[in-house]
Formats: sequence, structure tokens, C-alpha cells
Amino acid sequence: NLILFCSSSVFSCFVKCLGLLEKEHMILVLLDSKCRKIADTVLSVGTVNASLVTPREVFAEALKYNAVSVVLLHNHPSGDAAPSHNDIAVTDRIVQAGKILGVQVIDHIIIGDNTYTSLKEKEYM
Repeated sequence: NLILFCSSSVFSCFVKCLGLLEKEHMILVLLDSKCRKIADTVLSVGTVNASLVTPREVFAEALKYNAVSVVLLHNHPSGDAAPSHNDIAVTDRIVQAGKILGVQVIDHIIIGDNTYTSLKEKEYM
């Protein structure tokens, strides 16, 4: 299956709104069967170094919009786009829940100071 998705294009779309925020924001991008954006929504606003989100919140939104797949993204106000252990663990839980519900988690992108990390590209998922 050809996935018409590119992490750099998601970064380009969101770097201006997320790159300079002082608190972590977790965004969910909802996609249709052709990987076209249906909507995006803020799932949570955290602290300077933490954002809390559960699979329940992610998939409540995905099911509400009839999304076939989703992309998670959040910012690191520190400017360092490297994933934390918690980022990787939470992503894994969300991916597993998505498999059960039939909603694919395509990627989780962390935006830092004018840079990003794709957990899919780094093979964390």
C-alpha cells in the first residue's frame, strides 16, 4: 500500500504554530483513506516538559471524525526534538490500541527548535 504521507510535510505545516510554544502541546492529525487531512485537534496542553494523553482521548477523536489513520505530534519547548522514554512508551500504547480499533497510527512527530524527529523514521514504532 502506498502511503501518501511525509513527516517533513507535517513538520512544515505545524512548526510555526508549535515551535515556539512554552508548554507541550499534543496535536492529533486525522486522515481519510487516501491520507488526506480531515482535521487536526489539540489533545492536550501540558507543562514545560510533559504532555499527558491516553489512547482513549486519541481514538475518541479518530472515531468521531471517522478517521482511517492518524498522526500524533507534539512539541518539546526545550528545543530538543529527541523522544523521551515516555514519548516512546505512550506511542507504543497508542499504536497497539489503534490496531485493535482498526485505526492506523502512521507516525508520531516531535517538533523541537526548527527541527523534528519522526518516531517511525527512527524505527521506534
